[in-house]
Amino acid sequence: MREGSIVVTGSVAYDYLMSFPGKFTDVVVPDRMHRLSVSFLVDEMRKVRGGVAPNIAYNLALLGARPAILAAAGADAVDYREWLRGEGVDVTGLAIHEDIFTASFFVSTDQDQNQIATFYAGAMARAAALKLRSLGDGIALVVVSPDDPAAMCAHARECRELSLPFVFDPSQQLARLSKEEILEGIDGASILIGNEYEFGILEKKTGLSESELLSRVPVVVITRGEEGSTIALRGGTPEAPRGAVTMRVPPAPLRGAAVDPTGVGDAFRAGLLAARAKDLPWEVAGRVGSVSAVFALESLGPQPARYAPEGFLARFRESFPSHAGADVAGLWERG
Repeated sequence: MREGSIVVTGSVAYDYLMSFPGKFTDVVVPDRMHRLSVSFLVDEMRKVRGGVAPNIAYNLALLGARPAILAAAGADAVDYREWLRGEGVDVTGLAIHEDIFTASFFVSTDQDQNQIATFYAGAMARAAALKLRSLGDGIALVVVSPDDPAAMCAHARECRELSLPFVFDPSQQLARLSKEEILEGIDGASILIGNEYEFGILEKKTGLSESELLSRVPVVVITRGEEGSTIALRGGTPEAPRGAVTMRVPPAPLRGAAVDPTGVGDAFRAGLLAARAKDLPWEVAGRVGSVSAVFALESLGPQPARYAPEGFLARFRESFPSHAGADVAGLWERG
């Protein structure tokens, strides 16, 4: 990957995290789904900093990368912006709108780590007006993550115009994106990423199979929960010159119980991209993503407590001894 910052576009939000002491599946009646009416009494609620763009950017900063955010937030996010700045995230492109609230994410998690969520857009609805050009030169990669649909299309389009490599990460917005918007986001992307359920939605909406998607995007990454992830590389590329390759990346082992799945996928993306920014092989980058993800899974909220590079390296070597010789320490070296 070329030198420069990783710019993350996407939502900036406050997350309202609630815990349901039972299982959602116990109160969902399959033959009554056409008239679904259900309420969950939760045990607790916490308000934490969230949003896909800060989640990814914060985890990138923990891993020694140079992240920047291009996003819109409300007047209630001024303190959030300053906190991100203090954590090493370039917030030049984080626009604060004084007349509207920051986006809000309301999610309930049950005993099986299943989640039901709703999202209020707030200031995020104005993100389409933001331009990558405003950040100047020195952009190595752009992450087009869940945002206002018009903004996602606009950012992907601008990446093509500026010849900037970009990751298309539609994930939670797939329910809102049309077939045409999804295809526009895929067009010219260097990496397409999502979880296996989201890929089911993507395939249903576009009519494209996983192999057909790989014919359009050089790298397709699918996260698969407890099964880890898969990274598919298109044949004829520098990474897979002799034909298409799909590698399975195992998850990093937990230390104790899972605490909260919110933001785990964002942490995985940060680990994967931080490692690729240092030209680490895909099989190593995927494992860096797995370790980054497990730090998030063991924390309440989408942004784990700051850890030292030494702690991350020890966890990586403990989790993947067969890759202990990889130059993961190079993540924190400035080029």
